[in-house]
Amino acid sequence: MNLEEIGAMLEDELDDKDSVRELAIKSSREIIRLSSRAIMKLHRREDASEELRKIKEEVWHLRSLLLKEYPDIYYAGFVQNALQEYVEAYLFYSVMSGKEIPNHKELNVNATAYLMGCGDLVGELRREVLEYLRNDNFESAEKYLNMMEEVYEMLLRFNYPSGLVPIKQKQDVARSLVEKTRGEITIAAMNKRLEEKMNSLMR
Repeated sequence: MNLEEIGAMLEDELDDKDSVRELAIKSSREIIRLSSRAIMKLHRREDASEELRKIKEEVWHLRSLLLKEYPDIYYAGFVQNALQEYVEAYLFYSVMSGKEIPNHKELNVNATAYLMGCGDLVGELRREVLEYLRNDNFESAEKYLNMMEEVYEMLLRFNYPSGLVPIKQKQDVARSLVEKTRGEITIAAMNKRLEEKMNSLMR
């Protein structure tokens, strides 16, 4: 083959890869959009099953599109960020519905995306704690704090180089949120007891 023919062949291959990349970007954006919507609905105690079904379809489509021919795109940052959002949404759904937590193979994602999604789950659990505290429901607040601590303890098991699993920042954020939330529950409980004592004295 001459260079002209080789160049044409390379151009065809890269054109095809570029088209697939554009489809992957579009699919990743849709996964992120649906995941955010699902989480929002779950916080409002609304049915998010349709969003979760669509997310699973998009994830399956993305894997089938990329893994065989273009695994480098699958492991690119924008796809992994989308999978991370998917994991966060699905784990939060499992918690809120009282179902067993699925593992990364059940969700069809790699270990890194799963762990990063677990890190983000801590923030969603904290939102639930704050909502229960607002309604003086200390038992439920403690329940979700315990879940936050369980996720954090699981994250601490992983001490790998950031090139393999960039989990350090997620660990630090999770620790900060757990400590902050624990302190807020303690203060809220003390204030509630003080309020009850003052009301008792006034009666």
